[in-house]
Amino acid sequence: MIVCVCKSVSDRKIRAAIADGADSFEALQFELGVATCCGKCEQSVREVMAQCGICESQCGVERRAPAQPAHITFYERKAA
Repeated sequence: MIVCVCKSVSDRKIRAAIADGADSFEALQFELGVATCCGKCEQSVREVMAQCGICESQCGVERRAPAQPAHITFYERKAA
């Protein structure tokens, strides 16, 4: 999925940069150019970082527990 439209950076590129040693938001800005034009992608970049377990204290995104699936009840429809 494209995270930064201005620089055409996908979440895969961000994850690859993190795997190669980028350990802060500023490092990703330097390496990939994310959030250097319009800045609309900043929160999405920080969320990808949080998913990777990087920089939770520095990037301001808290890691949340995975959401529990909702319980769905199906009702049978009966003809009148």
